[in-house]
Amino acid sequence: MARVLVIGLDPAKIEGWDPAPVQAAIARGQARFDDLGIESDMCLVVPDENPEAVIVEALTSAEYACVVIGGGIRKHEPLLELFEKVVNLVRRHAPGAAIAFNSGPEDTADAAQRWLS
Repeated sequence: MARVLVIGLDPAKIEGWDPAPVQAAIARGQARFDDLGIESDMCLVVPDENPEAVIVEALTSAEYACVVIGGGIRKHEPLLELFEKVVNLVRRHAPGAAIAFNSGPEDTADAAQRWLS
């Protein structure tokens, strides 16, 4: 069975806003993986807490058919350098994995499924 890794920002550790709505959306997105029968792992990072090491650990913990990089990392311009690092870490540590992008936490499984079919 194909396995998917989702890499995103940890909403609980971003200051200045309520993480509950994002956490709820992530939970709904994870439930969608379950509904589709797709195994998935989450790798939630904090930009100021050595995210590269956390991502490498996640990428090397299993064999992934697809890695979804979340919008929090991709869309926030101050995180452009982190986004580049994530893409290159995926290429280096999971070279056989497709890379997918979601539009939000709830369609993450659909983003992965485009590459798993």
